[in-house]
Amino acid sequence: MIVLRPFDPDRDTGLVHDWLTRPYAHFWDMLDATPQQVRDGYVAMAADPHQDAWIGERDGRAVLLAETYDPAHGELAGHYDTQDGDLGMHFLTAPPVGPPEHGFTRAVIRAVMAHCFAAPEVLRVVVEPDVRNAAVHALNEAVGFRALGEVQLHDKRALLSVCTRADFEAAVEGVPA
Repeated sequence: MIVLRPFDPDRDTGLVHDWLTRPYAHFWDMLDATPQQVRDGYVAMAADPHQDAWIGERDGRAVLLAETYDPAHGELAGHYDTQDGDLGMHFLTAPPVGPPEHGFTRAVIRAVMAHCFAAPEVLRVVVEPDVRNAAVHALNEAVGFRALGEVQLHDKRALLSVCTRADFEAAVEGVPA
């Protein structure tokens, strides 16, 4: 089982810096970030009442980074009709340790989505991955996201997608965790 806890800049910066600067994380645009830049970013996020960062752990080992935010208070506000109950989300899976584990990334996104919907006020989760990130589009679809269309953000062309609580529940119903 994957459990999410708040990101702790003192504890987690080094680990997350390692993840963000690996080639597989290129869509995060932080390949050249220093540890201090990563720390400063997450300290700033912690000070912003509209954003949060999370570390997901399984069996005591960090396996994911997630960020949640209120889309009405960020760049997305000008690109779609935000609604009360919307929660924006980003996630990054930790690099593998040992042999690849079939279904692991799906378990990660499922845990992140369950975390998002654990808050009763969250009615939809909103994502805006790079349009070129086919792997994450497939994962998003697998947990119930529906594409609204492409939007041009300051740093990328993104596929704006939403997932309602009902869409998520229907997508994972009967699928082993």
